[in-house]
Amino acid sequence: MADLKQLARQIFHETLAAIDIPATMQRKLRRKGTRIVCGEKTLDLKDFEKIRVVAMGKAAHAMVEGLVKVLAPFVGFEGVVSAPSLPRKTVPGLKYFAAGHPVPNGESWKAAEAILALLKRCDEKTLAFFLLSGGGSALVELPLDSKQTLEDVRQLHQALVSCGAGIDEINTMRKHLSAVKGGRLAAAAPQATKITLAVSDVPAGKESALASGPTLPDPTTLEEVKRVIGKYSLREKLPPAVQRWLDEGKMPETPKAHDHAFRKAFFSLIIGMDDLFHPAHHAAEALGFVTCCDNSTDDWPVEKAATSLLGQLEELQTIHRGQRVALIADGEVSSPVTGDGIGGRNSALVLACAEKIAGKRVAVLSAGTDGVDGNSPGAGAVADGETLQRAREAGLDAGDFFRRSDAFTFFSKLEDAVVTGATGNNLRDLRILLADR
Repeated sequence: MADLKQLARQIFHETLAAIDIPATMQRKLRRKGTRIVCGEKTLDLKDFEKIRVVAMGKAAHAMVEGLVKVLAPFVGFEGVVSAPSLPRKTVPGLKYFAAGHPVPNGESWKAAEAILALLKRCDEKTLAFFLLSGGGSALVELPLDSKQTLEDVRQLHQALVSCGAGIDEINTMRKHLSAVKGGRLAAAAPQATKITLAVSDVPAGKESALASGPTLPDPTTLEEVKRVIGKYSLREKLPPAVQRWLDEGKMPETPKAHDHAFRKAFFSLIIGMDDLFHPAHHAAEALGFVTCCDNSTDDWPVEKAATSLLGQLEELQTIHRGQRVALIADGEVSSPVTGDGIGGRNSALVLACAEKIAGKRVAVLSAGTDGVDGNSPGAGAVADGETLQRAREAGLDAGDFFRRSDAFTFFSKLEDAVVTGATGNNLRDLRILLADR
C-alpha cells in the first residue's frame, strides 16, 4: 500500500507542474498588434493614456509575469503587487508588498492604502488591470471604519477563519467590513476601464468570492451579515471596536450590479477548476487508474466530505471491478479549529479518512495547490490502509490529534505530511483517492 501513497504524491506533483500561469495568461489574453482580446472583450491600447496594474494573491507574481509578456513592448505602467513574499525579479513601476496570510499584517494595510491612492488618480483614459488569486482577502486589507486598528483587523480575520463558517459566510463578513472588498476597488476608480483577470480558488459561479470580490458587484447583503454573526455567535469574538461600529448601525451596503462603477468593468477567468482537474485526471489515467472527477463536496464539513468521497470511491470499485480506480476532487472543506495544534483542513480531512480506510487497499491525499494548509508548514497529508496501525504502534491516538486540530503533527511523525513549500499558484485544494484492485 506504500505504493498507492507514492502514486498519490506523484499525481499531485505532476498536477502542480502542469499549472503554468504566465503561459496560460499569454494563451487566454491574446494580443493582436495594439489590440488585446480578453474573452469576448477587445481593447485597443491606443485608446488609453495610462495603464495601471493591481495584483493581489498567492499567484500575483506569476500573473504579473504573464501580463508583462502580453503587454510588451508597451511599458511605463504603474501598479501595486501584494503577495506573501517579494518576487525574485521586480518590474519597474510596480510597488511590492510582502503581506500577511491567513491574517493581514502591516504590509497588507500599506498595500491597501497604496492601491486606493493609485486608483484615485485613474480617469476615463486609464486602463486598469486587476490580477486576482486566492489569498487576496488577507493580503490586501483596510477597515471601512477608520477608527479600527490593524490589531482589530487581525483579530477579526482570526475569528472568521477559526469559527467554522464556510468561505461564503466568511467573505460576506469581510466584504461589508472592508474598504477594499465587495466591489469597493471598482468604486474607487469609477471612470476607468477595469479588466479583472482571475486565477480562481472558488467554485464556478461564485467569482465574487475570490479575494472577497474587490472589483465585482457584491451579491451579499447586510441581512446576511447579521445572520452569520448570529449563527456562529461571532459578536463576542469580534474586537470591541468592531462591535461598537456594528452596534452604531453605520455599516453601509456594498456596491451592487447597478452601480455606475461597474459600467466599464470586465471579468475573465484565466485559470479555474478545469485547469486543475484536467492534468490530475491525465496523470492518474497515465498510471493505469480508471478516473472520475468530482466537486460535489465543496464547503462540506470535513467528516461528511470524507464519508462521501470514500463512498464514491467504493462505487467506482464496484462499477470497475478488478481495475484500479481514482477519484479526483477539488474545493474546500469546513474544519473548525478545536485546539491549539498545527494543521489545516487538508490534513484534517486525511486524518478523518484514516480510520475509515484502515485495512483497505486505499490511499487518500489532500493538499493545497498553494503549498499551504492552515497554520502548518505543509500543503496537506497522505494516508493509506496501514496508517492507523502504524500510528498505534507509534503510540499516536488519531482521535486525540483530530480533536486538538493537530493533524499536521500526526502525519509528520509518520512521515506522511505533504510539504511542497510555496508553489506560486493557488487554485483549489486537490484531493486524490486511489483504490487498488
